[in-house]
Amino acid sequence: MKIDLRKLISASGGEIPFSGTADLSGEDLYGAYPFQSPVTYSGKIVNHLDVLRLTGSIHTIYSTCCSRCLKPLEIDLSADADVILSRDGDAEDVDDVFPIENDEVEVEDILIPALILQVGMTYLCKEDCKGLCPSCGCDRNETVCSCGAKQADPRMAVLAKLLEGKQGPQD
Repeated sequence: MKIDLRKLISASGGEIPFSGTADLSGEDLYGAYPFQSPVTYSGKIVNHLDVLRLTGSIHTIYSTCCSRCLKPLEIDLSADADVILSRDGDAEDVDDVFPIENDEVEVEDILIPALILQVGMTYLCKEDCKGLCPSCGCDRNETVCSCGAKQADPRMAVLAKLLEGKQGPQD
């Protein structure tokens, strides 16, 4: 949503509210397309003492899977933004300042990156998720597999032999 700021720039104390939706279904994140639900946003731009300030929030459902057992998850994801809008092109390198051109601002260019920064690298279905068995692939949260409780890593076989020799009677 592009907002024309010309009227607001000349009206100290004025504000422009905004709200809308964005389609991020084509957004590739970590090799998946997790934004299948509509993304909604709202906020306002205020002129306070000739300083333009955009405050807004954005919300969606993030579709992913548990990092251990691969069950599908739906995560409520939201973000807030509070930035100063500046006509100075050099303001790009300053935190919380967003440069504008032609007295217009695209609010999605501010809010969508704020939302994507809230995405975690991994999510779990529950804190104590047991995951999948590395041998048979069964979900350890639902069944107990018959692969055995101790499955030694073949790279550690030499260390296991050393430990077996030390477990004899101690003198």
